[in-house]
Amino acid sequence: MSSDIVAAIDLGSNSFHMIVARIANGQVQTLDRLREMVQLAAGLDSRNRLSEESQLRALDCLARFGQRLRQIPPEQLRVVGTNTLRQARNSAVFLARAEAVLGHNIETISGQEEARLIYLGVVHNVADTAGQRLVVDIGGGSTELILGEKFEIHHLTSLKMGCVSLSRSCFDKGRITESRMREAELLVQLKLEPVREEFRDQGWQVATGASGTIKAIQDVVAQEGWSREGITLEALRRLRTALLETGRPETMAARWQLEPARAQVFAGGFAVLHGLCEVLGVERMEVSEGALREGVIYDLLGRIRHEDVRDRTIATVIDRYDLDKAQAERVSATAWMLLNQVRDAWHLAAEELAHNLEWAARLHEIGLLLTHDQYHKHGAYILEHADLPGFSQSDQILLATLVRRHRRGFPAKAFEHLPKERASLAQRLCVLLRLAVVLHRGRSRHALPMLSLQVNRQQLTLCFPEGWLDANPLTQADLDAEARYLKKAGFRLEFS
Repeated sequence: MSSDIVAAIDLGSNSFHMIVARIANGQVQTLDRLREMVQLAAGLDSRNRLSEESQLRALDCLARFGQRLRQIPPEQLRVVGTNTLRQARNSAVFLARAEAVLGHNIETISGQEEARLIYLGVVHNVADTAGQRLVVDIGGGSTELILGEKFEIHHLTSLKMGCVSLSRSCFDKGRITESRMREAELLVQLKLEPVREEFRDQGWQVATGASGTIKAIQDVVAQEGWSREGITLEALRRLRTALLETGRPETMAARWQLEPARAQVFAGGFAVLHGLCEVLGVERMEVSEGALREGVIYDLLGRIRHEDVRDRTIATVIDRYDLDKAQAERVSATAWMLLNQVRDAWHLAAEELAHNLEWAARLHEIGLLLTHDQYHKHGAYILEHADLPGFSQSDQILLATLVRRHRRGFPAKAFEHLPKERASLAQRLCVLLRLAVVLHRGRSRHALPMLSLQVNRQQLTLCFPEGWLDANPLTQADLDAEARYLKKAGFRLEFS
């Protein structure tokens, strides 16, 4: 580790958060926090496209964040996007602009991954307790519910409702009335209906809330003297009455010293929390300082220490679906060996690239769960859409692409859907994976002979010991076929 400073940015639907921390004796010491209420979700139009105005607000914020991050190595920083970037149809355009301003890659994470990271951030910031914990995080566009015990997650879900989205749909003109509040509460109940019994049946000993909406509600009920510690259900009922009395965001802002931007989405966030507590029977909720960005920091720390949760995810998938571990290890070892021989010539030195090749090699046969026919296509679909803890959406798309193209057709356009900076590297990784699969097609337990791979741009030369190919004519035939596939993508494979 070249520095002991790490950082994380959470591009939330309501607020952007940044945390800078120092790792000292294995502990995380927060050095700096920045927060701006960008309200990205408010910029979504009826076609789920981000407006230029909302994009500019976000880019201005990221320019300020970027100045603070200039001295932090890229491998010690993670930037994650959440619900609005999952929804926006023009998110790719915005992300390209945002990455240029920030100077770092941005990962859009799934709702399930967001929930996992929130739980990680919360449990590192609250006192340990016996039994199961319910964690609730209300964001701008989604609400995450997680049940776990200590650092082990037992159940999680991400619901498409948040303080911004509910405020826009039910309190768009700002006026808070009884009928509008009932409409909001009904929407919350409908969203919770599919998961209500599951969460109530499992039960919990303590409920913990996180993020801006819940913190703001805690501050208000504390000001009013309705709850001394945390948030009680009785305090929420009294707050409901008070909201109907105040009637408008500007009145709320004056009464409770809320930021104007927070006041605009306060009623929607309240409706989510109050409805959730009523439906699930939460009588009291403590409030955590830690949330998604802290979870990203702890997850990043695991990667730096080579305790990457993604490795555990891959191992779990292999066990769960009873994949052929021996074959996966053979292909993975050969792909790794080939990679080491061409790292410099093909600019594949980054450790993350090696990880992606290894994961794809270990999971390349997952499509056999369905059928052997077109199993590479089935495998790609599974990996792109499965819940894979630790993986961002872009990670899963890359993994799925490598598996999709590890056999059969290899057209030149197969990687065009990936970001430009990843497309050519992914294509080269896939060539190595294809060669490793071909060399182990016979599934033999006997080790391969010493072989070498040399590359010069798109030219590959694979060399075997004298007479080995003559003694293994099937492998020679497979390599002949592979050379024809690779030729369509502009590669030339020779072997001797």
